[in-house]
Order: sequence, then structure tokens, then C-alpha cells
Amino acid sequence: MNRYLVILLRKPHVDPTVVSAHRDFLAELRAQGRNAMNGPFGDGSGGAYLLRANDLDEAIAIVQRDPASISGGWEITVREWQAS
Repeated sequence: MNRYLVILLRKPHVDPTVVSAHRDFLAELRAQGRNAMNGPFGDGSGGAYLLRANDLDEAIAIVQRDPASISGGWEITVREWQAS
């Protein structure tokens, strides 16, 4: 599997109730072996998670199921990450 860095930046009007659903989604991904790590940025502007997927299309499909994506409250970028 490849690794994808998913970067989420908060928009001005984030629904705080979505944060809990987003965290639950990340926990599900971790249980499936798809979320290697995740966490918020220190300045509160958003966060990131490291996703395992077969290819970019699969990574994007997974991210589109994230409540943060569905809610529209975050700008989300997905990049293949070739960390050593």
C-alpha cells in the first residue's frame, strides 16, 4: 500500500459537532490498518492524517467519506507521501 498525507485546514465556520464524527472515522481507519497516524496542528488551524491506500483514487474515495469532507468545513488536500 502507498501512503497519502491528508491535510485538513479549517474554514471560518466549522461545525464543532463534526469533529467528533471525524475522530470516530479516523479511529475506524486505524482499526482497518489504514490510518498510520493523525493529529491536530498546534495553532488550531486544522490537522493531518497519514492514510494507507492502494492508489490515489482509492485514497480520495476514502477521504470523501470523512465527515470533515462531507461537512464542507475544511479545505482538504491529499498528497502521495514517499517518506523514508
